Amino acid sequence: MLSEITNQRTVPNIFVNKVHMGGCDRTFQAHQSGLLQKLLQEDSTYDYDLIVIGGGSGGLACAQEAAILGKKVMVLDFVVPSPQGTSWGLGGTCVNVGCVPKKLMHQAALLGQALNDSRKFGWEYGQQVKHNWETMTEAIQNHISSLNWGHRLSLREKSVDYVNSYGEFVEHHRIKATNRKGQETSYTAAKFVIATGERPRYLGIQGDKEYCITSDDLFSLPYCPGKTLVVGASYVALECAGVLTGLGLDVTVMVRSVLLRGFDQEMAERVGSYMEQHGVKFLRKFIPVMVQQLEKGSPGKLKVVAKSTEGPETIEGVYNTVLLAIGRDSCTRKMGLDKIGVKINKKTGKIPVNDVEQTNVPYVYAVGDILEGKLELTPVAIQAGKLLARRLFGGCLEKCDYVNVPTTVFTPLEYGCCGLSEEKAIEMYKKENLEVYHTFFWPLEWTVAGRDNNTCYAKIICNKFDNYRVIGFHVLGPNAGEVTQGFAAAMKCGLTKQLLDDTIGIHPTCGEVFTTLEITKSSGLDITQKGC
Repeated sequence: MLSEITNQRTVPNIFVNKVHMGGCDRTFQAHQSGLLQKLLQEDSTYDYDLIVIGGGSGGLACAQEAAILGKKVMVLDFVVPSPQGTSWGLGGTCVNVGCVPKKLMHQAALLGQALNDSRKFGWEYGQQVKHNWETMTEAIQNHISSLNWGHRLSLREKSVDYVNSYGEFVEHHRIKATNRKGQETSYTAAKFVIATGERPRYLGIQGDKEYCITSDDLFSLPYCPGKTLVVGASYVALECAGVLTGLGLDVTVMVRSVLLRGFDQEMAERVGSYMEQHGVKFLRKFIPVMVQQLEKGSPGKLKVVAKSTEGPETIEGVYNTVLLAIGRDSCTRKMGLDKIGVKINKKTGKIPVNDVEQTNVPYVYAVGDILEGKLELTPVAIQAGKLLARRLFGGCLEKCDYVNVPTTVFTPLEYGCCGLSEEKAIEMYKKENLEVYHTFFWPLEWTVAGRDNNTCYAKIICNKFDNYRVIGFHVLGPNAGEVTQGFAAAMKCGLTKQLLDDTIGIHPTCGEVFTTLEITKSSGLDITQKGC
């Protein structure tokens, strides 16, 4: 039991005021740093049982769960405006500048495609249909505002103190909170959770912060961005490019190396191929070196100079908007972690934690995108935050399971996955120990609309020597997120190829394709489809 709680299998195993210190060495280090003396004080000497720094998905989940368990909790949240001046309310990236507005704009683009399909299904409309950017963004921002208010109300109902200030450690167990006016207040707590998330990275070239936007700015942009260059090949880059193209804009994606690094590369290239066939232009193996403003306006005109990653070649292009989506940086470097000895990765800013989300300083924990080596997904942060609060204050032992977490890339044709990419599976298990089943499929909705019958694609990766257990699940098609979610639960239960074969499909659906997979990659047989 003790080893499960502490993940320590040696003695002595020391706790001070319910905080696990560790063995002799860590306790001695705590004494030298002054931390031990702090911990020996009674919890009642602190202002709060828990202070959460960061009001995003993970932080809010942790704070509210701790409050439900009867603890006195504070949430500190402060959004530093983007270089373009964009800021937002409580709720973090997902609610304000991530999952929620992204999915709503994705839906707007899908409706455009549905309009095209509808004529084949008998819908007749004479006038030219056009999209209004301002109407869309206003509706989306109104919805986000309701979510912001909902989060504040939920905190109030659970008696969690919410302070809209920037949190910074000044000494052990004490933080300084600075509001927008520069006014400072000091608070103490027995325990802290860092949940500050990440912000978009900039290129570090002439004109990037002055003239470029990021996902922080796009979803509330007060004007249509016009002809757009998207720089990057991350899921954020491809999702944004897909949305803008779907709304009828001229979009180019500038790619340094590979699409969707970290994802299955066969699936990534299929995503890119579909986007290219549907109007997105790709500039491969180029990186921007300068952004220059030619005309002011909403939007204005920007000249971008880029150079090849493979030689001396340079190119120029003129765009109305340049959107950077080259990665994100952890918001951990300017919050005084060095003053209390919390270790961070000097290169990435990410925080190493053990399997109970505890940092090297025993009373400081972390959840969400800032964790080193963990998945950067909203539902993961929420789960980790809730379970952390239950372990700290509810006597629970359950830890967050970071294995077989499903996700979906909301590109024009969605890509859902769970488990290992084919590359990772080969690296871990060797190719000869795997069997990959795959096929194209043709959604019934696409047949009458006259859309391609060999674009949507399904693939599972099975471990031959573990009863053909499914270790990788991949689907490219409509509603891929909805399809993937159900199969993810099955994978948690140890899904095998035989269990899939034993499952009766729902006809006609996209998901049923996984119940009838027969062709293996190793067979080399043709997988093209000729009917539903």
